[in-house]
Formats: sequence, C-alpha cells, structure tokens
Amino acid sequence: MGEMVSRVAEDVLRARSATVGRMAAAPSNNDGCAPSAASREPAAVRRMFDRIARRYDLANHVLSGGIDFWWRHRAAELVRQWRPARVLDLATGSGDLALAIARKLPQAEVTGVDFSPEMLAIARAKGLERIVLADALNLPFPDGSFDCVTVAFGLRNMADWGAALREMARVTAPSGHLLVLEFSLPRGAVQPLYRLYLHRGVPILAALVTGQKDAYQYLAASIEKFPSGHEMTKLIDGHGFVHAGARSLSGGIASMYSARKSSQWK
Repeated sequence: MGEMVSRVAEDVLRARSATVGRMAAAPSNNDGCAPSAASREPAAVRRMFDRIARRYDLANHVLSGGIDFWWRHRAAELVRQWRPARVLDLATGSGDLALAIARKLPQAEVTGVDFSPEMLAIARAKGLERIVLADALNLPFPDGSFDCVTVAFGLRNMADWGAALREMARVTAPSGHLLVLEFSLPRGAVQPLYRLYLHRGVPILAALVTGQKDAYQYLAASIEKFPSGHEMTKLIDGHGFVHAGARSLSGGIASMYSARKSSQWK
C-alpha cells in the first residue's frame, strides 16, 4: 500500500495542474455555481472544493469562531483511545483531522483520501505524507485494510450516504471503528438564531473570506438536509456498522458519531 500512496501523491500534483487548467478555461459564469444540496452531484462538489481550497482553513476558523479546533481535538482523542495501527481519513480536505490523529498516534499509519486535488495539495504541503486521490464511494483499497475510518464534515457532501458507509465498512478491519464528525442543528430556543446565522451570516462572512458565497449557501442547505442524532445512528447501523452512538458538541452545532464494524457485514 505504501508504494500506491506514494505514486498517488505524485498523481495529485499532476491532477492539480490539470484541474487548474480546466478551471482557467471554464466559462466565468459557471465559476460560482454550487452543487444542489439535494443531489450532491460529485463533479459539482469537487469543483466547489477546488475553488475554495486556498481559503478553506481560514473560512472554517472564522465561521466557527475557532471552535473547529476543539471538535477535531475531541475526534482525534477518541480515535487515540481505540489505538488503531492503520487509520483512513476520508474527505480529508486540507488534512486537519488526519494530522491531529497523527499527532495523537505518532506510530500509526494515517492515510488521507479526497477527490479534490487542490485540497490534497494543501494537505500535503501541511505535512500529511500519505494521501490518495480517490472517490469515497469507490476506494482503491482491499477489504479490511484499516483499523479505523474517519470522516469529518464530508459524509454530508457524498452523493449516496448509505453507499459511502458500506464502502467504509468494506475497507474497515473486523471489529474496527468508524468515526463521523458532522454539522447538525442545535435544539431549543437557540435554533432560530443559529439558522439565521447559518443562512444569512455564514454566506456573507464566507464571501468576504473566500469570494465564494454560493459554496456556503450550499453548506447551509446541506446541513438542513443531513440526518442527525437517532436518524444518523440508524443510518450507520444499517450500513455495515453496529452500536452507533452520538455525542453532541457545542450545543448541537456539531455531532460526533462512533460505531464498530458489524460481524455480519458482507
């Protein structure tokens, strides 16, 4: 697997150059188009992340008030408790969660996968050594390759959530773990205020930081459509995993889900 990861890391740079060329040649009136939160068409999602890649980290920190650091710390700490030797971080983006896990588990082999070459180029520049350019619904790994699979703020963007979870189960070793970190909606009196910020404040702030307002309007719509709490644990348990549990973070703005691979998975 080490040779494949090294080869793919080189391919990322070539794919990035090709992507930049395609973006430069594309008509300007398509540059700001965001995918539909309902269809999550993969090519549109990929183009969106390629466009915002350079300012992605800054936007995350600004829009969350810096609390995203704590969310990833909590996720990495849970993974550390499982003590996996091989970790796969899907939709790794700029590599923040994968790097946080690598710091917690310096002896572990942490591989980051994403289908955006622009994002992977940033992850590599930040020090993530093992990167693979691939679609999470069609991973280039043998069955049972990893002790733990993680995905932070990425499952929501995948075209088929159930199929993505089944593919995660396929590459997870027997009794291995899954961790999903995702946005959710807080409950109670704060929810209307949060929705106002999500749909009005976030796109305006994001436009100032990234110049891509449409991408963050998509973000708000996708959070509204994504299952959370019991609905999410039921989805996980129905697609190759068991004993799914949920932890609410920051009053419900984010949620962390964990599960183990089902012994009945085929």
